[in-house]
Amino acid sequence: MSAHTHAADVPAADCCTHCAPEPPRSTAARARGVLAGVAAGLLAVGCLADLAGITPTWSQPFFLLAVLAGAVFPARRAWDALRRRTVDINVLMVVAVAGALMIGEWEEGAMVVFLFAVAQWLESRSLDRARAAIRSLLDLTPPQARLDEAGHERMVGIDDVRPGQLIRIRPGERVPLDGTVTDGQSDVNQAPITGESVPVEKVQGDEVYAGTINGHGALRVSVTRRRDDTTLARIVHLVETAQSERAPVQQFIDRFARWYTPAVVVLAFFVGAIPIALGGDTATWVYRGLVVLVVACPCALVISTPVSMVSALAGAARRGVLIKGGAALERLASVKTMAFDKTGTLTRGQVSVGAVEPSPGIAVEELLGAAASVERHSEHPIARAIVDDTRARGIDVPLAADVRALPGMGVEGAVNGHRVRCASPRYAIASGGGRREAGGVKLAAEDASEEDPGGALRSAGVVDAMVARGLSPVIVTRDGVVLGVIGVSDRERDTAAPVVQALRTHGIGRVAMLTGDHAPGASAVGARVGIDDVRAELLPEGKVDAIRDLKRGGPVAMVGDGINDAPALATADVGIVMGAMGSDAAIETADIALMTDDLSRLPWAIRLSHATLANVRANVAIALGLKAAFVIAAALGVATLWMAVLADTGASVIVLANALRLRRFA
Repeated sequence: MSAHTHAADVPAADCCTHCAPEPPRSTAARARGVLAGVAAGLLAVGCLADLAGITPTWSQPFFLLAVLAGAVFPARRAWDALRRRTVDINVLMVVAVAGALMIGEWEEGAMVVFLFAVAQWLESRSLDRARAAIRSLLDLTPPQARLDEAGHERMVGIDDVRPGQLIRIRPGERVPLDGTVTDGQSDVNQAPITGESVPVEKVQGDEVYAGTINGHGALRVSVTRRRDDTTLARIVHLVETAQSERAPVQQFIDRFARWYTPAVVVLAFFVGAIPIALGGDTATWVYRGLVVLVVACPCALVISTPVSMVSALAGAARRGVLIKGGAALERLASVKTMAFDKTGTLTRGQVSVGAVEPSPGIAVEELLGAAASVERHSEHPIARAIVDDTRARGIDVPLAADVRALPGMGVEGAVNGHRVRCASPRYAIASGGGRREAGGVKLAAEDASEEDPGGALRSAGVVDAMVARGLSPVIVTRDGVVLGVIGVSDRERDTAAPVVQALRTHGIGRVAMLTGDHAPGASAVGARVGIDDVRAELLPEGKVDAIRDLKRGGPVAMVGDGINDAPALATADVGIVMGAMGSDAAIETADIALMTDDLSRLPWAIRLSHATLANVRANVAIALGLKAAFVIAAALGVATLWMAVLADTGASVIVLANALRLRRFA
């Protein structure tokens, strides 16, 4: 992490200075607790001695020892700060305690140190809890794996398992490492990583992830990643790194604190010096100056932002939403336009056959069988949809030879001595010729102009009807004669329309869809989902231009599902990747990564961003409000030194408690 962060990488009570290395935070928290306890005991003995009427000679040593015990950490920090020629909260506290002892306020000095030690301990423990919420994710993985060696099982440490080795996972066990299922079938609870409430069925060829929980069946898994490279480990690393990216509001608070602290020293000096110069009692006004010095310490103010951001990032990670730092979270709160990719984002990304229209005299079985014979040699989603539908109907698929892809257009091959082609409407007409008809679609060369040979096809019967329904038409020809039209579609997600509506209620004024699909089909999907602005037939650079245009109306977030959307994601103010589970590129490049394909996480993330900024504003108001009230009270002589420390401690505790609520934001 950066050495130039505040509460994100130093203990909370020392957040005003960049400090020297110290023991691990859990050790430091325990040490602070012990020293605070020792200081409390010594302070109590001293107070009892005073109450018993024993001379101060007996009580003062206990107060002095309480000061020494409680000031171990502040004194070391203050010395480090002075060596760097800076003034921080620890310097202010040490000066205040030393001043109290010099004017004979032994009990006050001991009380100040004790309360400050308690504040340090509470703040350190609170930030530890926020960080532990992230680190505890790693505890989801079991320490050992059941290694499968030629059918024999033995338990080994997960650090000793290499990619390619086989492990067995019994029902109810946690998955120790990322891998691919080679044998078995089971439902796997991925909630610890993705936040999904419903277990996901896993079969041969599916990926499983470290930290998830196996359900009813036994699985044999081929390991794909070592422990330090699992999806879970990358999530933890990403969120920990994200803590060092400070939001603009946090950067402002940091800059404010840099001049605020010296200003406090000057204010305290004048509060004491001016009345003394005018003839006031020296001890009284030195004491009041010390109270101002203590009560104005900016600790609560400085921790008000980072602890909120850390808590929000931790809570989001536990719900399968990875946010790349406070800056991304703050930008999300300001977004006015949400732009979506279509395929795989608003739609399921699983193409299916929605309509089959054979030409007169051609049977459905003949049309689909011819199409599937050449399409089964292609990996294109449309090809898979046609093949799957043909097989589901029980139709025989003849063998094809000399199959070749027509990039961007379709595929063709030889089937039983005939040339079968499956292609887009434009390509089918442009490469055809002659007079043909297909299910009422006039496919005559004389109906098309030289400049637009596919114009007649696009404006005719069946194809137009399919496009109007949001289907993508595939023209199937055999030896230049049209066998028919197959309409395929990628249906929108069930959650798409509700999510779009929810976004509007959370401050998103405009929702756009950017897609490379044909305009009529895109418009049909946009109308069903509730999109305001549909921009179709866009190449990647076209999406970038669209994002720039949308930015004229305010900050824009782009939601996509892969590498093809990378330029637009980078151009947007906030890039959001869908379904990043297991995807190195998506996790590393997005501002925000939704680990599953659950669109409902989007409104939740926006609500979290608004709640986080509201939390920060409340914390700043609490910190400054209490400071202002007690500075006035100190100058008037109403507030005592220990009351000043108690006010500072109280402000810090309130700020921390308020911020930690974000870990459980729902």
